[in-house]
Amino acid sequence: MVSFAVTIIIRGVLMTDVKSAGHADERLTDVKSAGHADTRFFGHPKGLQTLFLTEMWERMSYYGMRGLLVLFMTAAIADGGLAVGTATAVAIYGLYTASVYFMGLPGGWIADRLIGSQKAIWYGGITIMCGHIVLAIPNHNAFYIGLVLVILGTGLLKPNISAVVGQLYSSADERRDAGYALYYMGINIGSFIGYTVCGWLAVEAGWHWGFGAAAVGMAFGLFYFLRTNKDLKGVGAEPAAPLSAKNQKISWSVIGLFLAAVVLFTGLMLAGQLSIDPIAMAKKTAIVLSILFFAYFFWIYFRGNLNAVEKKGMWALLLVCVASTCFWSGFEQAGSSLNLFGQDLTDRRLFGYEMPTTWLQNANPFFIIILTPFFAALWIKLGTKLLTPAYGIKCAVGLIIMGLGFVVMVFAAQAAAAGQVAIFWLILTYFLHTVGELCLSPIALSAISKLSPKRFMAQLMGLFIFTYSLGNIIASLFAGSYDSENVAEMPGLFAQIAVFVIGAGAVVLLIGMFTKGWEKEVEVANTQTALEES
Repeated sequence: MVSFAVTIIIRGVLMTDVKSAGHADERLTDVKSAGHADTRFFGHPKGLQTLFLTEMWERMSYYGMRGLLVLFMTAAIADGGLAVGTATAVAIYGLYTASVYFMGLPGGWIADRLIGSQKAIWYGGITIMCGHIVLAIPNHNAFYIGLVLVILGTGLLKPNISAVVGQLYSSADERRDAGYALYYMGINIGSFIGYTVCGWLAVEAGWHWGFGAAAVGMAFGLFYFLRTNKDLKGVGAEPAAPLSAKNQKISWSVIGLFLAAVVLFTGLMLAGQLSIDPIAMAKKTAIVLSILFFAYFFWIYFRGNLNAVEKKGMWALLLVCVASTCFWSGFEQAGSSLNLFGQDLTDRRLFGYEMPTTWLQNANPFFIIILTPFFAALWIKLGTKLLTPAYGIKCAVGLIIMGLGFVVMVFAAQAAAAGQVAIFWLILTYFLHTVGELCLSPIALSAISKLSPKRFMAQLMGLFIFTYSLGNIIASLFAGSYDSENVAEMPGLFAQIAVFVIGAGAVVLLIGMFTKGWEKEVEVANTQTALEES
């Protein structure tokens, strides 16, 4: 964060309605004090506890189920699986995870224009829970129906709960980055619980018991949100930019038609009347998602009546979004190629017990939980010393560190040619991925919250989560080359991912050196707005 003194100097130059620097200091202090009035949750607003625990249980359900997907699809029918080929399974996995995050864009719009973020969180959570209940039914058709429901529910919940976190803080509140880091810890506690519980149940009791546990987790989150949402004090209770009654009616009609089309499409597919090649579809989806992302971004940029400072903020956000896309294209190998590497080519025996494959993925949330307090303190400490890097630079560093994890996997794949390798290789890879994630993901969430024009907050959070979608579909295209029967080619796969990610990080780092000034302009403008509203 820019220090208090520098903020005052810049704002004093730009603001013509403040008569003196001393008067400006006094007013800004009042704004910050008001923002700090609520410190009941580890120094943060009490509402953050509601969002922390709701998201923790939602992520428990999502990651617990996600860790099972590829393993379940590739398992033999005799073992209760679907017996799908690896390339097809990772393509389906990529389409599913891409769709989950793609739906964040309409989910953000629905909250902004129709129902508000709180209702979107509530109804999204209910839909997710129903999806996991359907997944728990031991029927192949139910499996795909459950995936559709989880996709729709996550699209409503995920962007809006992240946006509400940022709205708990005033524009001048320097706790925002630390708040997102704390919130991010909740996500990873949830994923740790999910991988552990769902993975163990899948091995000991059967795949569908693991899916059922995910439904229970989401139910816990819904119960807590219902009981404590009053602590949000109305934040996100109403749409930020509601439509007129006429346009609301039209919008609900379009939503109804879309849902009817989803039901029809799913029904035809399950009835065998519609045939889909998941691999070809994944490739086309990557192109379509890229076009949609840029089309929506530039629609807001050119048609959103943005002023000059807001447009500079949008360019800084675009850099963050590009970095996020490249990051998740590598990081999301955890659920596909790295998950299969853990199952097929890793010796998982520890003290005589062969742990479930999904437990290896617990390395990431474990490191997140351990390291998050240190990173949160680091950003605050740098801010007090005027050393805060631009968001783009932080994201670039995260990309490069994560890419180094795949350099480790090149050596792991080479060692696997002689037989199963020790879990050390995957643990080291996940450690590097975690450090990269902490440099990029919570910081990127904070960037969207801080740099977005307020009237487009939820939509731009949805657009940012759209980068998860694009990253996931690219990840599935990389993972499609994984073949446990052809270990000799595996080092080439991981080397390709490493070059892509590290190269992208270098480009983002170069451009990020020029965007810090734009970020400062947006921060000064937001501070001015906060002063005018106080």
